[in-house]
Amino acid sequence: MNQFYTLTVTHIHKTIRDAVVLTLEPDVDGNTNGKSRDAFTFIPGQYLTFRRDFDGEELRRSYSICAARDDNALQVGIKRVDGGSFSTWANTELSVGDTVEALPPMGDFYASVDTAKPRYLAFAGGSGITPILSIIKSGLHENPTARYTLVYANRSANTIMFREEIEDLKNQYLHRFSVMHILEDENEEIDLFRGRVDTEKCRQLFESWINIDAVNMAYICGPEPMMLGIRDALKDHGLSKDQIRFELFGAAQPGRSKQPAKSVDTHSDGIAGKVIIGGKSNAVVLADGTTLLEAALAHNIDAPFACKAGVCSTCKARVLEGEVEMLANHALEDDQVNDGYVLTCQSVPVSDTVVWDYDQAGH
Repeated sequence: MNQFYTLTVTHIHKTIRDAVVLTLEPDVDGNTNGKSRDAFTFIPGQYLTFRRDFDGEELRRSYSICAARDDNALQVGIKRVDGGSFSTWANTELSVGDTVEALPPMGDFYASVDTAKPRYLAFAGGSGITPILSIIKSGLHENPTARYTLVYANRSANTIMFREEIEDLKNQYLHRFSVMHILEDENEEIDLFRGRVDTEKCRQLFESWINIDAVNMAYICGPEPMMLGIRDALKDHGLSKDQIRFELFGAAQPGRSKQPAKSVDTHSDGIAGKVIIGGKSNAVVLADGTTLLEAALAHNIDAPFACKAGVCSTCKARVLEGEVEMLANHALEDDQVNDGYVLTCQSVPVSDTVVWDYDQAGH
């Protein structure tokens, strides 16, 4: 179910000038019957979707969990974004003792490797370190044979989130965890560690610093151009699609296209649809060019969503009948799409009827 829970802010740590780490405690009071703590058991790499009203309008934003699984804490990292209402509020106004509302953890960024001595390679850009940090910390703590290499790209040294924590991890796991910082705006002694992380930079790293042939799994989280360049470099050096996990925190396309795809056979009175959520089937009518999510919300159905940009996958559902066209997809793998899963915020029907099920997507 698309149920929001109340979380209390128990600690706020400023990791850099414009980013905070929130420690959150699920509220066991109210009508949750003490189940809220269980609801926030997470897998490394997952995120929380928050909601808050700003000037009478509900805004939802997703932020990744940065804690390890055995930290016995629920923590998210939030970097302030210029013009970002939620991130600005979290960085400047939120205080210890305040409460926030969030959905339980979501996301399938994490994947395990079935080998005795797994070797992981992670690339992070800016605040993309948050889910990567959760995965690395959890893996180092839980698997004494696992090794991790982190390539972390930032503008300058003072923009490195979790810098002290990463250094502490490196010192604690000296032989199993290595870090390479790539800084865009600073003069590093070695040219390789200066500039942007792109396909050519990866090629140079793989030539002399990283044994790419030993890597079993790679994680990438950052801006889309960086992610695409790294993904191409990994593929060029022998990693399969299944060995590359990626998660974007931003995309070139901020939302829906201005001209959505037209149905082959549109109807003036709309397209008949059915939404399944929480075990209930709800009849809806979709106006021409309306996304599945827009139709659900217009019929007062509490459908899950966050970014509305095809990035976070919070609105994922499975199409059971009919056909849709996704205007953007920065979150689902090809095999998920082949199995009928779609991002409802980006999906426009192109058939006479359409039925989609949120329950089958784990909501």
